[in-house]
Amino acid sequence: MEDRTLDDIRADVGECTRCKLHRSRTTIVFGEGDPRACIMFVGEGPGAEEDAQGRPFVGRAGQLLNRMIEAMGFRREEVYITNVVMCRPPSNRTPEPDEIATCEPFLFRKIRVIKPDVVVALGAIAAQSLLGTKAPIGQIRGRFFDAHGTKVLPTFHPAFLLRAPERKREAWEDLKKVRDYVLSRSRSEEATR
Repeated sequence: MEDRTLDDIRADVGECTRCKLHRSRTTIVFGEGDPRACIMFVGEGPGAEEDAQGRPFVGRAGQLLNRMIEAMGFRREEVYITNVVMCRPPSNRTPEPDEIATCEPFLFRKIRVIKPDVVVALGAIAAQSLLGTKAPIGQIRGRFFDAHGTKVLPTFHPAFLLRAPERKREAWEDLKKVRDYVLSRSRSEEATR
């Protein structure tokens, strides 16, 4: 059966116990935003604040992501934000390969339902998951890749940028590419109406 809405996918996730991450989570952080968004942001996994609130990117990294989205000329409500894994890994460790493999099908289904013009992969885990690569983020960031029926552009994770603010300029250059691509697509769609 094909998913028609994000609610279909959320119902299928249910109270997931498919991997060991369910044992330590408070809540499943499914994702939020416009179900018809032209831009989708995908991070690694929920942190402590996200786990407590059940919303993605609400901590310090989320505040930076909000500023990045606003700098692009969008509001958080106009994009869709999610993560590769929906449950917080203990002590904010990196998700393990089996945990990623368990959640990936749900992420890919979300992309098929939303049909964004661009998926912004925030950090190495998201980029590697979305692109099926082991390449480090420094080698693949700032370029468009075709994957999952859309464009994927990897960039630095906001949490990394909080630790390495000198890299913010590079991330901004990446996000300007996303903005310009989305705006050019919307202009070409208006011209064909």
